[in-house]
Amino acid sequence: MSILGKVSRRQFVQGTTAALLAGPLVARAAETESGRLKGRLYRTLKIGMVRVPGSLTDKFRAVKAAGFDGIEMNAPGMDVAETNKAIAASGLPVDGTVCSTHWKVRHTDPSPDVRAKALADLKTALRATHAVGGSTTLLVVGHGKDGPEDVIWKRSFENISQAVPLAAELGVHIAIENVWNQFLYDPNGSADQKADKFVKYVDQFNSPWVGMHFDIGNHWKYANPGNWIRTLGKRILKLDIKGFSRKTGKFTKIGEGDLPWADVRAALCDIDYAGWVAAEVGGGAADRLREVVANMNRVLQLA
Repeated sequence: MSILGKVSRRQFVQGTTAALLAGPLVARAAETESGRLKGRLYRTLKIGMVRVPGSLTDKFRAVKAAGFDGIEMNAPGMDVAETNKAIAASGLPVDGTVCSTHWKVRHTDPSPDVRAKALADLKTALRATHAVGGSTTLLVVGHGKDGPEDVIWKRSFENISQAVPLAAELGVHIAIENVWNQFLYDPNGSADQKADKFVKYVDQFNSPWVGMHFDIGNHWKYANPGNWIRTLGKRILKLDIKGFSRKTGKFTKIGEGDLPWADVRAALCDIDYAGWVAAEVGGGAADRLREVVANMNRVLQLA
């Protein structure tokens, strides 16, 4: 039996961020019964969205002033000392990182040398995340163009598995994102696909240190996000949020398009989700950052 049935992934995520977020996640758990997420979700965003002039500290201060609760950095490539300085000066925590090389240096690549570099980069990201107090490293595991699904499944699983002991040692989760990478779903398929392959892939690691960074908007083209949330359940470590329009086939601002937000909220309550939700949309200066927060508040009913 998978360890997932015995250990709550949420307990591990909360534990690594407890110093920054002590109390509210547990104290307000009763709100789930009334279908409300207010006080249970924490707003974060990708560092690449922040187009504010000045130092990293200036950017962190602007993000906090806009209403965000945290920020996600990129690693490898993050200056740990500068980031810790910005955290201390602004009071804005880094909740996690995005593996900065995962699209080009893939765990599914046919070349053993490339896969070795992908593993090294993932380990670097995990160490950097730990060094700044983050709890997850978001990972795109590879791309379907690298071979048949059964081949790249085995290839990527074996490669990423080598980083799991380090993730456990550091207390940093490997959070696999659902993206348009032609893997674990049918890119030419219908709009009612299931999340079963993602479940099987994550569970194969048999570790509470591997889970999902579920992007609410990415697979609306292929599936109902509420259904996927319910299926993935406690495997979901964190969320990404964006808008998408099935009518136009394009990503949109949060709240635009035709995503079924009421069902998304209901699904998050159904799985008792509490934690981080990261904006992944077009960024900008201070005004745009405040707009993103307002859009998040509206669709998730956080205001």
